[in-house]
Formats: sequence, structure tokens, C-alpha cells
Amino acid sequence: MKKILLTLCFLCILDVYSHEFNPAHLVINEVDDVNNHYEATWMYPFKNIGRRAEINFPDECAVEYGDLYYQGKYINEKINLDCSNSLKGLKLEIINLSVLTDALITINFLNDTFEGLVNVQNNIIDIPLEIQYYPSSYLNLGISHLFDGLDHILFIFGLLFCITGFINIIKTITAFTIAHSITLGLTIFDIIKLPQGTVEALIALTIVYLATEILRKEDKLKSPWIMAFCFGLLHGLGFASALMDIGFSNNNILYSLLFFNIGIELAQIALIPIPLMLIYMATKFNNLNNLKVIASLSIGGLGFYWFIDRVIGIIL
Repeated sequence: MKKILLTLCFLCILDVYSHEFNPAHLVINEVDDVNNHYEATWMYPFKNIGRRAEINFPDECAVEYGDLYYQGKYINEKINLDCSNSLKGLKLEIINLSVLTDALITINFLNDTFEGLVNVQNNIIDIPLEIQYYPSSYLNLGISHLFDGLDHILFIFGLLFCITGFINIIKTITAFTIAHSITLGLTIFDIIKLPQGTVEALIALTIVYLATEILRKEDKLKSPWIMAFCFGLLHGLGFASALMDIGFSNNNILYSLLFFNIGIELAQIALIPIPLMLIYMATKFNNLNNLKVIASLSIGGLGFYWFIDRVIGIIL
């Protein structure tokens, strides 16, 4: 019991907010390929700590900035560019980026699309002369989204505490993957839609429910993959809401969706060994029951906190 209390005290000093997935997004549309005129929109999350990041455009471009306006979670700015040359072969630099904020850059030329991703370590991007067919930047966004979303991480951890046997693990993770892929795709193509606040609150509720399952006896959880599939449908709506915030300003929506989903799966696979290792060590030292109690209280407590916080956010 003392160990449990110490663990809970330690968790209390942590930042229990699940970090929101809000990358910045610069969208540049080519309007005239003869006079090299472009129209751009710079979307930056206004909740970020510190000053808003800025763009250094190439010296070949005359830049005209519009007024700032708020839209959703972003502060937006319209920008007009008149360049002496095409942007192809030139460089863009994003300065003052937050450590927690990546910036997706989408340039829609009249005949092709370029996409890239910059961060605080690599804030300069080279715009290639050749066509880019695959929006692989969404792969990095998918990885970032899962690693930044503590609620999704805790759900995966909780699932693994409810499963015994390698085959059951494969079935359960596969069911969760298939389910969230379905609702992610359906939402992106506007076939289904739910308010983001409601989705996020329900996701927190799935974490609370899962925490109670951790303490159940093994023979009471007959088909964990069914539960994983049902809850995966809901988590897919959460993934989609995050992705819709930054938008698909390119001609390769299917590829963008595919790479984003692959990024999520790679992040999930990378996380799986952590709880399995904890379970193995606890079993070896005959402390599995204590570990399950700690995991249940910790995951359930955070899930309940998020549920209350998000419900209040919906009401207010």
C-alpha cells in the first residue's frame, strides 16, 4: 500500500494535461505560374507558450501580410507573394518555433504539390525542383500525434494489462488498429462527424472503463479484441479531429491519410514493449497484482480527471 501511495503522489506532481496535437501549417497556393504569384495562409496554434513563429520567405519574393484572425485553435494570417522566380529550388525558414510545435508546409503548385515538415532543430526546408508524389510528412505527424497524446498512450498501456498470451495481444492491437482506421477514414471523407469536445470526453471515459478492467480476473475478459475494436472506433474519431484541424491542402488526400495512419501504428508498436516489460518484471518478482492496482488507479485517475475537465469544457 505504501508503494501505491508513493506512486500516486509522484503522479500528482506531473503535468496531467494530455498535450494537444496542434502543429502549425503553412499553405501556399500558386495562383499564376507566369508571374509567380502565390497566396498563402499561415496557421499557428494560439495556445502555444511564447511568441508566434514567423516565416522567412526567399529574397526573390515581395511579401504582403494581411490581418490576423482566429479560427478554431489557430491564429491565421493571409499572405500574398510576388516572386521573381518560382518557389521551386528555393528555401523557406520558420523562426521562433516552439519546442513542442512542428510546422507542416504545403505548397500547391498548379501541376504538383510539395509537402515538408520543419521543427525547432531543422527549421529550414528546401523546396525541390522535382514533383513530390508522396506526402510522407504526414508519417511524422502521425507519430507525433500518438506520442504527444497521453490519453491514447494510457489506453494502449491499459489494453496490454488486460490481455494474456501473445496471440491475444496481436488480435487486440490489430482490432484497435482496424477500428480507428475505419472511423479516421470515414471522418476525413465527411461521411460521419461528431463534435470534437464530445469525442475527447468519451475517449477519456474509455480510459476510465479500461482501468476498471485491469483489476478483473482473467476469465472475465473473454474477448479483449471486441472491446478494443469498439473503443478503437471512438479513438479514430479523435485522430480524425486532430488531423482535420490542420487540414489536407494537397492533391493526395488518400496518401496523406495512409501515411498519417502508418505513423500512428509505428508509434503504437514502439510503445508496446514498455508495459510488457513492466508486466514481465512484476511477474518475475511476484508483484503483478500490485502493479495492476497501481496501473488501474493511475490510468483511471487520469482518465476521470480528463473526463471531468473535457465535460466542463463542453458546458462552458
